[in-house]
Amino acid sequence: MTDYLQKILTARVYDVAIESPLEFASSLSERMGNKIYFKREDMQSVFSFKLRGAYNKMAHLTPAQLKRGVICASAGNHAQGVALGAKRLGCRAVIVMPTTTPQVKVDAVKARGGEVVLQGDSYSDAYQHALTLEKKLKLTFVHPFDDPYVIAGQGTIGMEILRQHPGDIHAIFVAIGGGGLIGGIAAYVKSVRPDIKVIGVQTSDSDAMARSFKSGRRVTLSDVGLFCDGTAVKLAGEETFRLVKQYVDDIIVVDTDAVCAAIKDVFQDTRSILEPSGALSIAGAKAYVERAQASKKPLKGQTLMTIASGANMNFDRLRFVAEMAEVGEAREAVLAVTIPEERGSFKRFCQLVGPRNVTEFNYRISDSKEAHVFVGLQIANRDESGKITSAFEKNGFRALDLTHDELARLHVRHMVGGKSPLAQNELLYRFEFPERPGALMRFLDSMAPNWNISLFHYRNQGGDVGRILVGIQVPKKEMKAFREFLSGLGYRYWDESGNPVYKLFL
Repeated sequence: MTDYLQKILTARVYDVAIESPLEFASSLSERMGNKIYFKREDMQSVFSFKLRGAYNKMAHLTPAQLKRGVICASAGNHAQGVALGAKRLGCRAVIVMPTTTPQVKVDAVKARGGEVVLQGDSYSDAYQHALTLEKKLKLTFVHPFDDPYVIAGQGTIGMEILRQHPGDIHAIFVAIGGGGLIGGIAAYVKSVRPDIKVIGVQTSDSDAMARSFKSGRRVTLSDVGLFCDGTAVKLAGEETFRLVKQYVDDIIVVDTDAVCAAIKDVFQDTRSILEPSGALSIAGAKAYVERAQASKKPLKGQTLMTIASGANMNFDRLRFVAEMAEVGEAREAVLAVTIPEERGSFKRFCQLVGPRNVTEFNYRISDSKEAHVFVGLQIANRDESGKITSAFEKNGFRALDLTHDELARLHVRHMVGGKSPLAQNELLYRFEFPERPGALMRFLDSMAPNWNISLFHYRNQGGDVGRILVGIQVPKKEMKAFREFLSGLGYRYWDESGNPVYKLFL
């Protein structure tokens, strides 16, 4: 610990970094019943904290190493830090980035003089390619997280928080990808204020450190989610895992909806837009408070620090964020309600909805006896969707709560239009694939088998993952071949053939 304390206190970060503001989030604090602060690392010149560690590492290289140049692998933010550091120190910088990296980050690296090489779907893929190029080009590798100088550079954020807020602090929440940020912050905070909890936050589809923390050994993920691209790491660092085991109190896992809601929370307090990974710590703090409120020891009036760690957001992704934020905030309930096709039914339905704001309403006549309505309603809290469903049931309307149904939220709400008598032997599957230019056509090309496609829905939502719903008519005698086709496709998929919402609307 002493070694890291010294490294952090003597880190060379302020040649390129500012001491970012610690900003009180008044609206979010009032809503959560605790004092929540944002450490505004999104206000750095590269819009993320990563330049601290990158520059600190490069500033400690020998003149000979700088003359040969540096190389790194990064999903974007570390890349910008390395490119900026190289420009400041007058050396070459080769940056290997996953092909899924948002274009805004690629353009930013190029603008700072970095030589960009796109390789692989995740950080881990880019990392392996960078190691090959390191030997081939005789460059010095600048690791994005698993390096003592990088960890120490990020640790200066912890030093600043304690200097900026010398009073009581209950916990500091930190996003985790490979673990460099939380490793540095935890090493400093626990050496100076061991009473303060340091809590990591990861997404449920990129939780390598959380799984490693729980099992006591490093766990490698077979694949990672790409929405929070800045923390999409398959394997946590060796040194960072050691620090996390030693100093971190807990790791919270949240979903995409919660991250989108956190982006909106930060916008409402600051009018700034964080990237998904940049808002992870805020989502974690909210989950922590909600978990405490549900227990016998509710959290009230405590000071919670969160790291607003980055703002390199693709503008096109905002559409997806806005849609998912409503669910993440528990502000929208989505239901399927069956109404008798008779006079007065619709009026009774409207009376049950009452004064609630209707966010969505989809209906098309398809049956002479019953009407299936897809409706979105504004709600005040998480429990309300269940109560609304029960109210419909008590008044004679069959109702299905679809608020957390992926098929309904991502596809069916855009497709309500009745059933087809031609869709015999139809299987319904959802697929996910890395979103990039041409990805949809590559997906279609991969569906070469001659089974008839009876339904298809795709909508570009501006995220890093493309989502497709496909109805495929497969003869029973060909089911073995179909299963082999699925296993060899190379994309994540879900069988939705038995989903109630499919049976109601499609």
